[in-house]
Amino acid sequence: MSKKLDALVKKLETTPVAIIHAAFDETPHTVAMIDMPKTLSTDEMLEKAFMLTNSIESAWWTNKGVTKMFNGKSCRSTSVGDMVLIGNEKYKCEAAGWSKLAWTKPAHEWNKVSHHEPKVHGHGRWN
Repeated sequence: MSKKLDALVKKLETTPVAIIHAAFDETPHTVAMIDMPKTLSTDEMLEKAFMLTNSIESAWWTNKGVTKMFNGKSCRSTSVGDMVLIGNEKYKCEAAGWSKLAWTKPAHEWNKVSHHEPKVHGHGRWN
């Protein structure tokens, strides 16, 4: 198959899953992306994401199917308090299993937020 056709087939057959580290009072940041087969259930995707982002016999970012998204030479394993994003659903790793995180409505109504163009003065500096 051609590269374009391979990419299209992959997109149709897989779901991108983001692994977000946020435990230990860290600022949440994506450390990995994994394309999961759409045939897996949500629970199976969560468990596979956890397994693939834990260093057991080798560094987890060298696991097949894992795309490293962090800077630097190393990154800790996924732990309690970290999150996994599947589509637009976010799950938090708990001591036993996963909890689904609820989407929080913004404190304001979008139709009440006015849009103002920034003014440029002088040498391209924003005021």
